[in-house]
Amino acid sequence: MSDFTNDFWSVYVAVITVASIVACGILLKALSTKRVPGSSVETMGHVWDGDLEEYNNPLPKWWMWLFYITIVFGIAYVVLYPGLGSYAGVYKWSSQGQWEKEQKQAAERFGPIFDKYAAMDLKQVAADPAAREIGQRLYLNYCSQCHASDAQGSRGFPNLTDGDWLYGGDPQTIKTTILEGRNGMMPPFGAALGEEGTKNVAHYVLSLSGMTHDSLRADKGRELFGQNCAACHGAEGKGNPAMGAPNLTDRIWLYGGGETIVMETISKGRTGHMPAWQDFLGEAKVHVLAGYVWGLSNNPGSQ
Repeated sequence: MSDFTNDFWSVYVAVITVASIVACGILLKALSTKRVPGSSVETMGHVWDGDLEEYNNPLPKWWMWLFYITIVFGIAYVVLYPGLGSYAGVYKWSSQGQWEKEQKQAAERFGPIFDKYAAMDLKQVAADPAAREIGQRLYLNYCSQCHASDAQGSRGFPNLTDGDWLYGGDPQTIKTTILEGRNGMMPPFGAALGEEGTKNVAHYVLSLSGMTHDSLRADKGRELFGQNCAACHGAEGKGNPAMGAPNLTDRIWLYGGGETIVMETISKGRTGHMPAWQDFLGEAKVHVLAGYVWGLSNNPGSQ
């Protein structure tokens, strides 16, 4: 076991394991000793249904030998496989080695398939039915936990089917997002704006997409928006894909719209993290996955 901090714990585990096996054998021997003919057998004091008593008889032989077999199995196991501290066992088996072996077998079997698609343009991959099927399986295994099985997302997790993209929706940008991940951060402005200022900015933001708002507050919030928000979202509030700043004019809300939620976002800020999949999936698999994701909001067959 590679996570032992020093040799003491390896020896400790080995001693405890061996002592436990030996103790089981001694206990089994003591409990299965034959009763001397003619001697009385004491009851254990347990009675059921009035006259059904439990007696202190030795274990039946077939039962006893089953226990002995388990002890032999345990000894064989710790000799052949890791079970005695840092001792690797005769077979030198490890979960890491097993995983690497399975990865190698999978690469030999499926590598040529992914290499074929890796040489294709992403739009061509998206238009290929077999590639889309593979991409869907990859998506369901690794992406659906956040973006949902239908790819329509949920609060805080973008909808991948509507054509609205924080960082851009062209195939290569989607691939880069999956490969490298994204870290989105909106700073909190509650302390700088105060409650009234936050409410005014919120109503101005709501006005950008034609949602119900207080026009007087929106007029007051316009200047505050320009001073605090335009640097990321743009003077017109249409966002900035280079920074992942969302478009505030399209009625598509990652965390939800409405006065209360928009004020919460402005006051407390938001933090979003999309993990990078390059090291785990590899570029060839991400290429197929990116083609599938791009196809969710496009018509691959017409490209």
